[in-house]
Amino acid sequence: MLATPAPSPGVLPTGADWSFEVKWDGVRAIADTTSGVPRLWSRNEREITAAYPELTGLASLPGVVLDGEIVQMSDGRPSFAALAERMHVRDARRAQALAERSPVTYLVFDVLRAADDDLARHSYDERRAVLETLDLPEHVELSPAYDDGAGLWQITAEHGLEGVVAKRRSSTYRAGRRSPDWVKAAHHGTRAALVGGWRGESTGTGRLGALLLGAPDEHGALRYLGRAGSGLTGTLATTLTTLLAHAGQADSPFADEVPPEDARGAHWCTPVLVVDTRYLTRTPTGRLRQPVVRGLRTDTEPDPWERA
Repeated sequence: MLATPAPSPGVLPTGADWSFEVKWDGVRAIADTTSGVPRLWSRNEREITAAYPELTGLASLPGVVLDGEIVQMSDGRPSFAALAERMHVRDARRAQALAERSPVTYLVFDVLRAADDDLARHSYDERRAVLETLDLPEHVELSPAYDDGAGLWQITAEHGLEGVVAKRRSSTYRAGRRSPDWVKAAHHGTRAALVGGWRGESTGTGRLGALLLGAPDEHGALRYLGRAGSGLTGTLATTLTTLLAHAGQADSPFADEVPPEDARGAHWCTPVLVVDTRYLTRTPTGRLRQPVVRGLRTDTEPDPWERA
């Protein structure tokens, strides 16, 4: 179940019919132990169990299906950039070494099945009551819920957290649906964007200087979101450069015109790579203001053009 965006930052539902939770900056994951062993699944239904060996303690909760967010802490706050190193690891030895050095935390906020009971048809309050009875293992924590949405919005801003999600207490869980019963508000915009091209540095070194980002519209056409150069350093830049070298194409994949100042010297590519971006706002034409690339995404599809 997915949340719908609030009409504007900080504008959340009010009243006793709503509960409020922190919007965590991590990777959404379903944990399923109904087969007898814990398995983790991403939003796009890819298995990601191997990347997080520290979460094998979920085996102590047989017969449950949980929904939550995997987060990596850095300086006391969840950091998507820190988590990016973990997301794509599938080698067991490397995953174990990373888990021992800097374990993730699985913050659970919903339970869909427990003791052979399908809880998805129950209300949020009923599911939450069941969730609070579970004896969660190491590296798994219950995501707190609050009654004061405005207060939580202020606290998350003061502590540099991503935002707030409001959840209707009477709502059932509708898997795969974006529901108005869950409403999210973030202090900064984030989106999963497709890479449609890239630019090298003006020195001609061939190193990655900026990505040209896009989003699919309702017809499947790639619409231009803007140029992002911030965040392209270290391992991320190296990985993207290698992947883009094998995805080149002669012409622009964008359906609309890329501004000349962005298209100048651009290398076009097949839009298959998805990156996570954070940005300040969007312009009236849909362009991202001050976008920062935070990592490569394989756990989710790109966000559509209409999402603001």
